[in-house]
Amino acid sequence: MTTSDAEQVQQGSAWWDNAAHLWSHGWQQWVDMGKERRSVVAEPAQAASAVPNTEIDVEPPTSLDRVTQAVLARTTLGISPASLALAGFDWLAHLAMSPGKWQRLAEKSVRKWARLASYLPRACSGTIEAPCIEPLERDERFRDDAWKRWPFNIYSQAFLLQQQWWHNATTGIPGVSAHHEAVVSFVARQLLDMVSPVNFVATNPAVLDATLREQGQNLLRGAGNLHEDWERAVSGKPPVGAEQFQPGKAVAVTPGKVVYRNRLIELIQYAPTTDEVAAEPVLIVPAWIMKYYILDLSPQNSLVRYLVERGHTVFMVSWHNPSHGDRDLDMDDYLRLGVLDALKAVRTIVPGCKVDTVGYCLGGTLLAIATAYLARERDPVVHSMTLLAAQTDFTEAGELMLFIDPSQLDYLENLMWDQGYLDTKQMSGAFQLLRSNDLIWSQVVQQYLMGKRTPMTDLMAWNADATRMPYRMHSQYLRRLFLNNELFEGRYEVDGKPVVLRDIQVPIFVVATERDHVAPWRSVYKIKLAADADVAFVLTSGGHNAGIVSEPTHHGRHYRMSIKHRQSTYLDPDNWFAATPQRGGSWWTAWGDWLAEHASGRNSPPGLGALQRGLPVLADAPGCYVFER
Repeated sequence: MTTSDAEQVQQGSAWWDNAAHLWSHGWQQWVDMGKERRSVVAEPAQAASAVPNTEIDVEPPTSLDRVTQAVLARTTLGISPASLALAGFDWLAHLAMSPGKWQRLAEKSVRKWARLASYLPRACSGTIEAPCIEPLERDERFRDDAWKRWPFNIYSQAFLLQQQWWHNATTGIPGVSAHHEAVVSFVARQLLDMVSPVNFVATNPAVLDATLREQGQNLLRGAGNLHEDWERAVSGKPPVGAEQFQPGKAVAVTPGKVVYRNRLIELIQYAPTTDEVAAEPVLIVPAWIMKYYILDLSPQNSLVRYLVERGHTVFMVSWHNPSHGDRDLDMDDYLRLGVLDALKAVRTIVPGCKVDTVGYCLGGTLLAIATAYLARERDPVVHSMTLLAAQTDFTEAGELMLFIDPSQLDYLENLMWDQGYLDTKQMSGAFQLLRSNDLIWSQVVQQYLMGKRTPMTDLMAWNADATRMPYRMHSQYLRRLFLNNELFEGRYEVDGKPVVLRDIQVPIFVVATERDHVAPWRSVYKIKLAADADVAFVLTSGGHNAGIVSEPTHHGRHYRMSIKHRQSTYLDPDNWFAATPQRGGSWWTAWGDWLAEHASGRNSPPGLGALQRGLPVLADAPGCYVFER
């Protein structure tokens, strides 16, 4: 639903509204409201305490504290200034006590300036000279030959030398915690990227050439693009071109029916296209941070369509987009109303079957919890488990851990406490910062300086169709899994007892991607340390999303694959990478063969829904939850 003008004004003045409300109604009203909310929602900070303190009475945060931080969080996109200040102080205090580090930094600075000075005469000669420093492997900003011409070669080389010096200045300081070092280095990199010569007309050869050639028309188009994007952002509209990829019309068009619905999910059953199907149906649990149809994009790259055409009965969970009224939904609700209710519905439609389960990203983590829980309860419903870019261990969760520490989580929880959820813009800001060169600055250059619109694709349109996260669930997810790593360490409880990954003994197929900044592949690889089962592990080219959407017709794809049997010894990820040969093509075909190998036979396709058993067809796919805004 499009945000009205009145709502825009209200959102735009949120800071002043909250401040005025505090003064006009008094602090006591906020304290009373906090007591009322705490009677309904358990305080995450208290729930996270492993050992109760019987000597000191620790008071919970007051509502005044919460509202103050919530107001501030809206202006900082949920990023805690206190967390940044702690990291900065840790770095600065230890640097101040490290004269040896000062000396090395001074020496490095002199050497870098000397290198640049010796390069300068050669750079001005008009010939292409070997650079004095090369960009990092994944830094594509200065690869074009235009950056080898004077004076742009000087700009790029000076920037890269400066970038290298700041990396040395923010790392390798004795005494600084690893987390604070990573935060300071990350912030320094973000600030440097802001002033990169790529981002300015006069210092970017491609932009400067276009401006001279078009007599500034590119900048006029860019100004129009900027205004249009700003207008869409404040009115809650999707990016330009996203309207071409509406679910049910251009994407999410695989035929099917909604056969089950509760307050949290719709379950879609897809229509068969073959005379016989595998005996085990496939249930897919996508991440609830985005809409489900990344796995059912356009017909040519739909994983759902691929499975249906290979003779599988496919079910898909479509998550409800939470609002303020869903603030109390927790991880147990997502487990029971999501995975377990979906499994129950699948077995009602296909009686007596076991189920091949698939989980993507957060949905994969939840599926691992559900499978371990069912194993503990000795419920044999799961036939196999496939995890797509999903972590079960969070000690190596990549740069996303920059936003995970007690200070940051308290700050974020106060924002969610006030709103009832974490908003899509507040989530997307953090993810964009992780890849700012690709997702922010390259788009600034392309769309606002060059004046060229990046053509919209189905994957880009899906990426802009985000969902909210309920306060209680997201707080538990971040604290129990990211911060405390309870699942991998066997301390994650369901019904008062821990669920243990080692109890999972069904075959497991795991897919990780080489350039995943959300679920780094070495983190995903750790499932081999926890599960007492045969684990087929695949490392595919691409990133967190594009690596999974890797249809067989996609050119240039490759992957590595091996199977670790439960009796096999463990091989660390780096040695595994070196020992496992690369294969050309899509991992989809390898997974399809693996599913066929583990199938127990083939049957006639089941009907859509089960009217006689209480599951009538409710609607055509893609259902209604996918359209919630």
